[in-house]
Amino acid sequence: MMIPILKKSDYETIKALIEGIHPTQRTKEVGTLQSELRRAKIVEDDKIGQNVIQLGSYFEVREITSKRQLCLTLTLPGEANLQEQRVSILSPLGVALIGFQKGKEFEWQLPAGKRTFIIEKVTSPNTEPVQ
Repeated sequence: MMIPILKKSDYETIKALIEGIHPTQRTKEVGTLQSELRRAKIVEDDKIGQNVIQLGSYFEVREITSKRQLCLTLTLPGEANLQEQRVSILSPLGVALIGFQKGKEFEWQLPAGKRTFIIEKVTSPNTEPVQ
């Protein structure tokens, strides 16, 4: 099992976000995200790798079987907007990807069943995307 890598500021932001959610509003994803936080490796902000998905990262993932590609940015819930390809940290995909690196494969449960994806590209929030 892969250990997610989180920069300290993202860890604190996500932890505060979860703590602010009323217990009756907590979804399965919130519980999974809490588990991910507990097992994550926390690093100083300036020590996070450029290829690690963090809050604000743009990333491209490809479903291995269908070759379907998703190009998204990971955001806080209030900034999420699927029309703008902005996915929430509290979404199943956001929970699955936070802290993982380019080149890693992961499984994601879709309505049609479990699928395997590979992370093909990550652009950190503090760098300009390469066109």
